[in-house]
This record gives sequence, C-alpha cells and structure tokens, in this order.
Amino acid sequence: MDAFAIVQLVLRIILAVVFIGMGATHFVPRVRRTMAAMIPAGLAGPDRRWARPFVTISGVAEILGGIGLLAPWWGLRFAAGVGLIALLIAVFPANAEAAKDPKRFGAVAMPLVPRLVGQIVLGALLLVAVI
Repeated sequence: MDAFAIVQLVLRIILAVVFIGMGATHFVPRVRRTMAAMIPAGLAGPDRRWARPFVTISGVAEILGGIGLLAPWWGLRFAAGVGLIALLIAVFPANAEAAKDPKRFGAVAMPLVPRLVGQIVLGALLLVAVI
C-alpha cells in the first residue's frame, strides 16, 4: 500500500465517522426539531409537513454514505462519496436559511460564506478519499 492509499484510507475512516455521527444526530429529538426548522418554507411544504421527512432522509443518507465510504469495493466507495457531495449540495438551502437567523439557530447558523467554503472543502476531501 503506497502513501497516497494510506492517506485515502485514513481520510475515508475520518469522513465515515463524521458522516455517520452527523447522520445519527438527525434522530436526536432536539437536534431534529432544529434541523426541521431550518428547511426553507418552499421546500417544507404546506404546514411544513415535509420538513421532518427531509431530516430523516438526509440523516439516513449521511449514515449510509458514511458506511459506503468504508466499503471494500472502489465503485461503492466512489458512489458513496459522490452521493455525499450531492447531499452537501442538497442541504445547503437549509444552512442558508439558518444563516439568516443566527439568534434563532445559534451555533448552527454559521455565516453563509464560511459555510460554503467548508462544504466545498468537505466535498474536495470526499473526492480525494474516493478517487
């Protein structure tokens, strides 16, 4: 195993732990309520009925994506990495919504530009981990 392969393996393990951990938080009641409140009204639907299902779907996707990063098959690892990048893009509107109201969302309401930069870096790390 060469040095780059070792770096990729370590990176995949770290990212897997991060995404599985973050996915699990989607099922903690207090965090779940906050995440549901972050879903923009246009996506949450009438009476915000789609907010909680979106939180559930994104949590399951993060957990499965994290597990997929640890798969022994390159194709599955690559699909998991690309899927997690797509998820980062999909959840960005919720992060933007939270950034509009820092008093309401507290630490989750990271300013938009640093959040965007962080998500781009996370996406790039995912790509490095699975190529």
